[in-house]
Amino acid sequence: MGICGTHPVTEPGSSLRIRPATRALVISPRPAVLLVRFEFPAGSRWALPGGGLEPDEDHATALRRELREEVGLRDVEIGPHIWTREHIFPFINGLWDGQREHIFAVPVADEFDPSPEMTWAELNAEYVFEVRWWSVDDIRRADAITWSPSGLPGLLEEIVRTGFPGSPIDVAP
Repeated sequence: MGICGTHPVTEPGSSLRIRPATRALVISPRPAVLLVRFEFPAGSRWALPGGGLEPDEDHATALRRELREEVGLRDVEIGPHIWTREHIFPFINGLWDGQREHIFAVPVADEFDPSPEMTWAELNAEYVFEVRWWSVDDIRRADAITWSPSGLPGLLEEIVRTGFPGSPIDVAP
């Protein structure tokens, strides 16, 4: 997972150090999605599993590693690249000024019990404190939850209505 696992990439014409990252919309037929709860000093956030690319990793390789580490999903079929997300925020460790994510659909036949490869102490050191399935209805009805991406409820409803987009959509932070 590694918050500081990748090397800073400075944007051309900018001094911003942007971390390349990958995330998965792990979605079941119910429909439900697998999310991780991050606990940061500024508060809780429910997000898609994934993280930064290690040197010499492409997005698919990094995503397979991240899914093993965070949720215990192995031998996964990576679906289409559905969303792209860039957000600028200072990382707690000071190494990054923001992150650019490629988000891929990862449809699964059944919901499974998450069994992370990393220990909970290792996950907690990465600010991850919970992994669980959320039905799309529960996400829609949830109050006072910070989602990442912030528009996750509407994005999921669109996928349920129309399917995965034909090309990646830029989603707001």
